[in-house]
Amino acid sequence: MMQYDEALVAGKLRRWEKYLDNYRLPQWEEIPELGLYMEQVIVQLKKYLDYMPPELKEEQFITAATINNYVRMRVMPGPEKKRYYRKHIAYLIIICSLKQGMSLALVQKIIPMNIPEEEVERIYSTFIKLHAHAIQYFKDQVRLAAGTILGHEDAPEWSLSSPQDLIVETAVVGTFSRLLSEKLLLLEGHTLEDGGSIEIVDKKR
Repeated sequence: MMQYDEALVAGKLRRWEKYLDNYRLPQWEEIPELGLYMEQVIVQLKKYLDYMPPELKEEQFITAATINNYVRMRVMPGPEKKRYYRKHIAYLIIICSLKQGMSLALVQKIIPMNIPEEEVERIYSTFIKLHAHAIQYFKDQVRLAAGTILGHEDAPEWSLSSPQDLIVETAVVGTFSRLLSEKLLLLEGHTLEDGGSIEIVDKKR
């Protein structure tokens, strides 16, 4: 059975919230356009996506082999004379941010290959706005769900009282969030008539 010091957990939740208050992805114009080599790209990505727990940083989420694999699988454009530019890094930021929550095939629907750089900029700029909005939503929900653990006097009745329950519930929420995003992405190009919904409705009648 999992055993946790609730004061330690509460402190971690407060530090995590404070960290997220100050965290943001770079604006398009803040991404280097100098043409970086692979090692420099990895350094930049670690700086931009520095929210992993220290205990997990040894198992790096981004490596040269990983980037080469994305290029080989045509998830992102290849380097130009071994150099990676702003558009490449924008692809990598989006891919690395989303790959924990959906398959690479579905990430490709969000930022496809072979699109003009202006379109990459538009998709990336929209993405970072949604990313910031999602952080705020996530903080608000955790504050409510962990209200009892955090000792909030106005914690809702459904607030969880144990770290074990919080771990399980956030894991389940993550699962449902992934399923919903995948279900919605798969509706692209379909209508109510050919999207499968009518068959489901008919079976329920």
